[in-house]
This record gives sequence, structure tokens and C-alpha cells, in this order.
Amino acid sequence: MTLKPAYVPLLCATLLCSASAILSSTPAFAADPFRTDQRQWVGQAAPQFKLQDQNQKWHQLQQYRGKWLVLYFYPKDDSPGCTQEANQFKSLYPQFLQHNAVVLGVSVDDVQSHQQFSNKLALPFAILADEQQQLAKALGVLAQFGSKNYAKRESFLIDPQGTIVYHYSSVNTQSHAAEVLADIQKLSQK
Repeated sequence: MTLKPAYVPLLCATLLCSASAILSSTPAFAADPFRTDQRQWVGQAAPQFKLQDQNQKWHQLQQYRGKWLVLYFYPKDDSPGCTQEANQFKSLYPQFLQHNAVVLGVSVDDVQSHQQFSNKLALPFAILADEQQQLAKALGVLAQFGSKNYAKRESFLIDPQGTIVYHYSSVNTQSHAAEVLADIQKLSQK
């Protein structure tokens, strides 16, 4: 196959971008068209939402007034990292309840996908289907890979008054649940 001279620069640029993305720690999809400005979430009121969980039950922010609320966003049901993170929250969930905290997982997958994922792992907490991507957009965690949108693996800790007190933009699936629980314990003692 012979390339026309006009296509050679385009091909080279494409290969260079691909190689650069592979070699760098920043993925190729880092230029995120949905990313809001890099505002600090801490101290801001949490955005209102009304989303269904895996059992088609509706959840709204105001029903959690008076409790700590963990909103943990994850990319995809049944993927290895998301499974690991969900299992970490599952294992510590009784301790979250002891500290007046509710855990809600959130992704852009649909209710049926959430139901299968939740049943497979026997999750004791709700996972919300943000199919319209409104909550992910509102909190600046919506990203795109190719033509697919997904929620980035980030979490928000909301205090009993509805104010965001922590934004976890870097999440380790093995230790994140314990990190959030420790922060709730620390803040509850103040």
C-alpha cells in the first residue's frame, strides 16, 4: 500500500500522539471536554441529585442530611478495579454505619448493569445509575475514552450539613475505603 504524500504528516502525527500517550503517565484521553474548571470542591455545597439505585429505588441528596455521605464514582461495573474498590467498601460498610455514614457508589452504567454487579458482589449499599451523566458532570468527573463516556475514579465526602469536606481525586482501589473511613472518624471527633 502506498500512502499519498498529503497523508504522511497526518499519519506521523497520529503515531507520535499514540506513542507519547503510551510512554507518558498521562493517558491520551486526558484532554477532557467535560472537565469543569479546576475549582476546589472543599467547602462547597454538594450538588442536588435524584438517581435510581440497582433496585430502582430513588436517592436524593436531601435524604442524607444529618449523615456523612460518601459519593464514590467509578468507571465501569464488573471491571477489576471497580470490583476491588466495591469489595473494600463492602468489607468496611458496618464501620461506616457505626459512624453515621452512608456509602453510595456512582457510575454512568444503567440500573440493570448495577443490579447484576451488586448481586454478584452482594453489596450492602446502593450504587446509583447516573445514566444522564448529570451528577458526574456537576462534579467534574465525567471523562471520555473514544466515543464512550465514563465517570473517573474520584470520591467526595459530604458532611451531615451537605457540604463537601474532601475531594479524593487520586484513588487507590485497595486502600480508598479505609482512607475515607479514617477521615470520617477524624472529622467526627472535632
